[in-house]
Amino acid sequence: MTPESATPPQDDETAVMAPPPPESASSGRAASAMVASGILLSRVAGLVRESVLAMFFGTSLYADVFRVGLRMPNVLQNLLGEGTLSASFIPVYAELLEQGREKEAGRVAGAIFALLLALASVFVLLGVLFAPLLVSVFLPGFEGERRALAIVTTRILFPMTGILVLSAWALGILNSHRRFFVPYVAPVLWNVAIIASFFIFSGRLSQGGLLIAVAWGALIGGALQFLVQLPWVLRLERSLRLGRPDRVPGAREAVRNAGPAIMGRGVVQLAGYVDMVLASLLAVGAVAAIGYAQTIYLLPVSLFGMSVAAAELPELSRRRGGAVDVLRERTNAGMERVAFFVVPSFVAFLAVGDLLVAALFQRGEFDRFNTLLVYFTLAAYSLGLLASTGTRLFSSAFFALRDTRTPARFATARVGVGAALGMVLMLQFEGVSFDAFGEEVRIGPGLFGDLQVGPWRLGAVGLGLAASVGAWLEWILLRRRLRDRIGPVGAGLGLLTRMFAAALAGAAAGWAVRWALPEVPALLEAALVVPAFAGVYFGVGAALGLGEAGVFLRRVGRVLGRR
Repeated sequence: MTPESATPPQDDETAVMAPPPPESASSGRAASAMVASGILLSRVAGLVRESVLAMFFGTSLYADVFRVGLRMPNVLQNLLGEGTLSASFIPVYAELLEQGREKEAGRVAGAIFALLLALASVFVLLGVLFAPLLVSVFLPGFEGERRALAIVTTRILFPMTGILVLSAWALGILNSHRRFFVPYVAPVLWNVAIIASFFIFSGRLSQGGLLIAVAWGALIGGALQFLVQLPWVLRLERSLRLGRPDRVPGAREAVRNAGPAIMGRGVVQLAGYVDMVLASLLAVGAVAAIGYAQTIYLLPVSLFGMSVAAAELPELSRRRGGAVDVLRERTNAGMERVAFFVVPSFVAFLAVGDLLVAALFQRGEFDRFNTLLVYFTLAAYSLGLLASTGTRLFSSAFFALRDTRTPARFATARVGVGAALGMVLMLQFEGVSFDAFGEEVRIGPGLFGDLQVGPWRLGAVGLGLAASVGAWLEWILLRRRLRDRIGPVGAGLGLLTRMFAAALAGAAAGWAVRWALPEVPALLEAALVVPAFAGVYFGVGAALGLGEAGVFLRRVGRVLGRR
């Protein structure tokens, strides 16, 4: 590690300025809490959506098709959406607002909107026209009905992702104005539209027809997600003027910064497609199993990693010229907040992940075997959970320094390692399957046999393990380079040790409750086990001197005292 006394070079990106006011830590906590609140509501709606999807489709071919139907056009949203705008647009726009240059900020926002609208329109048109070719290239294992349905859903959902790109632009505007709740709660409408489509059409259409109806519901939900933010954007950004980016200096800088960001997002998107291609070669249900597992896995990533990173990015950008120690302190404080919530999430996924999966999904077409398959996949992805959340905050620090190339370069390394390792590990784990009667795991006759071997193979677990290795590689590279720029960064080994100790105590409490309970429905069991886990974690954490635990318990105490 770099010594504490190491001082990064002070260039144009790290010039000295007066430090922020002392309440910056508490303001950062409040901002991330607002982001987390919005994300929590949208994620709860997403969990309900996934539960409904599991109830109607299970891990059938229709669940596979819906997953890839969302994923295929998602390249547009990933290349032009929130990740790219966070790297390029928000730092420029937020700094202009901080400097009081509102009219120039409005021109930048208008020019970026016009550019996004033009690019999204072109991509949507190409996606609709060439959907059969895209399915052939990225889903070589899809044949017959799976292929036909994938083409139709892809054509419906490409326009949806184009609209969601504009929604990400609105999110960037609102975040830069320190309005965090509305843009992150807006996806609730998207989820509600999908859920409503299931229940409205489930008794009237075949499974294939229901799939198409739900795709149309997703398109409508995407439009609602953008439109609900628009009045807030227009009220806050009164200087908004559409124009050509090449004629607006700030927009030109944002476009320049977007190049490496798009490259990085493109590499990550390519990794997602590689996983999808590989999963399509596995047994039916592998794509769906990965989707269900990632729904749970991404909950702490979004609630804690994304919320802190999203809240810190505008503030770091506003203080880009600030003292190096200010940037380092905000980054480290953010890492502590992230780790405090992600460590127990990781332990919970390993200790009681099967219960969480069963409580959320086990009903209708989703049986006990599906639960175990998704649980093993979730456990594999969870090994990289702390790294995946940490890299989001590290990347935000680089974006605030106007450096989009470094995160893109390290994302490329992550993808390359993850893809190569994934091809190896999925073949290894595809030889492991469930015993159809004893609910136990057994090793198949050959680790490198036919990939299409049955409904309960564990090839998806291999892909999850490879993704975790790639996540830790990216975390190590980003942390090392950021340390060279602003000094030592991270939550600290001592704090992490105490967090893990508290989390293990919580896991023990959860298992004790689980052992003492009679046989009850999974949802009721989870409703008793999870509070026991969380209560012990916060209590032990406060006793061990974890600041976030103390803050949380004091807030709970004040609320109970008022009541």
